[in-house]
Order: sequence, then structure tokens, then C-alpha cells
Amino acid sequence: MPVYEYEHLGKACPAGSVFEVKQSIHEKSLTRCPQCGQAVKRCLSLTNISSPKTNSELRDLGFTKLIRRDNGVYENVTRREGESRFMERGKPETMPNLSKTIKD
Repeated sequence: MPVYEYEHLGKACPAGSVFEVKQSIHEKSLTRCPQCGQAVKRCLSLTNISSPKTNSELRDLGFTKLIRRDNGVYENVTRREGESRFMERGKPETMPNLSKTIKD
């Protein structure tokens, strides 16, 4: 069940100016604080999205990371066995083998 943050529009109650409430996504937003009855508004809160930190983690998840090294030359830092280290414009044989990572 999602946790939503609410902020008091007037003075804060003893619980604080911002509080959290677990609500179903189908429930309507609160308009009043459940403790003091003052008007509140729902805030946009940050989500917790973790991203891979290393090139090997990206490769294991099926991503390809290319870093520009020169005009038309990119280094494939997540290359798999049999793939070229550098991808060059106009040379399709240097392209990463996407059939190893893209599946139906």
C-alpha cells in the first residue's frame, strides 16, 4: 500500500507540519489532518529508485553502455564475449550483438 505525505496549510499540529499516511491508491486524498482537523494538502514525495552502479551490473541486466571516445567511435564498456570493444560509425560488424540481450 502506498505511503502519501501530507502538509498542513496552517499552523502545524503537535505531530508536525508534514505527516505520512498509508492509503490505497483508490482512496481520496485527505483534506483534513486526522489528529487536529486542520486543512492539509498531499505533497509529491520522492520515490526510491535504485540504479545499477557498475558496468558489470548494467551488463548483467541486459543493458549496453557506450562511451564516446572520438568522432564516430564509442567504447562498449559492457561488452559481452565475442563483441567488439569499440563501435565505429560505418562498420556494422562492430555493433553490439543485441540478439544476446533482446528476447521475445
